[in-house]
Amino acid sequence: MTGTATDPTPTATRHRHLLDFTAWSAADVVALLGRADVMAQVLTRTIKKVPALQGFTIATLFFEESTRTRLSFERAARAQSADVIAFAAGSSSLKKGESLRDTLRTVDQLQVDLYVVRHPASGAPYQLARWTDAAIVNAGDGRRAHPTQALLDAYTMLKRFGGGGGGGSERADPERPFAGKRLTIVGDVDHSRVARSNVELFTKLGGEVTLCGPATLVPAEFGAVPGVRVVTRLEEAVEGAHAVMGLRLQQERMSAGLLPSLSEYVARYQLTEKVMRLAHDGAILMHPGPLIRDVEVDSALADGPRSVIEQQVANGVPVRMAVLYTLLVGKG
Repeated sequence: MTGTATDPTPTATRHRHLLDFTAWSAADVVALLGRADVMAQVLTRTIKKVPALQGFTIATLFFEESTRTRLSFERAARAQSADVIAFAAGSSSLKKGESLRDTLRTVDQLQVDLYVVRHPASGAPYQLARWTDAAIVNAGDGRRAHPTQALLDAYTMLKRFGGGGGGGSERADPERPFAGKRLTIVGDVDHSRVARSNVELFTKLGGEVTLCGPATLVPAEFGAVPGVRVVTRLEEAVEGAHAVMGLRLQQERMSAGLLPSLSEYVARYQLTEKVMRLAHDGAILMHPGPLIRDVEVDSALADGPRSVIEQQVANGVPVRMAVLYTLLVGKG
């Protein structure tokens, strides 16, 4: 489909896996996001299905609970006519003591072409990639990475703001579509794979990222990353931002003492209409979900015109369609 009348995306490097963005150039990412536009057109048709991946088998291996990501990947695979095997760790032989490697070897015998993997241990998808000849997509590993969430966040911003130089310059670099744009991420950055992948991707595409939250939840080393600044005062973080992303407090991953109290967090870091008035005039509110209303985001803001939370979920399908096609068939 690359470079044809049905797919205008530019040619980029062929990749075997999507584990993070280390091996992906800005051109690779821009090409993939362009392909997501093609996939989005498919989803507007009366029959929302194409035979692009007919004959391929995709397995979703989720060792951690998920709603949005798992359903989005399964929808993306079926919209391209792929066969889908859904694996649930809770009802598998892992409960009987089988090793992760032996489980993978068993599923491999079903002739799987691509695995979508979510695992609570950081690095698990990278290890699985060493054990199989199939493609691997990291759907979230511990606190390390969640690349397709970052891709759909980037796609959502591009649909709202467009790309290039922040002012529509004709000389804008197409590989830096977020030049002049600033993303602010607020909350539990320390435990967030979404924050890490967004920092990696957004800066790769020319943007700036501000991280904000209690000092115990925002590692200071992020401040040494080019294009990233770390602040603890919410008003300073939000001022002038084009997009503001709230993060869930992952209390299930926290040790005691990281937060004085939930009420103090709400008082200092909850995103509200008042706080968002400090942002750019057209600033949008984002959240990767699940959203805990009236903790990280005020309900009125979450349901207001600035919120693109539901659009993020919808955009996940064409973006993940593009990821699956790119790894299995495409050259972009």
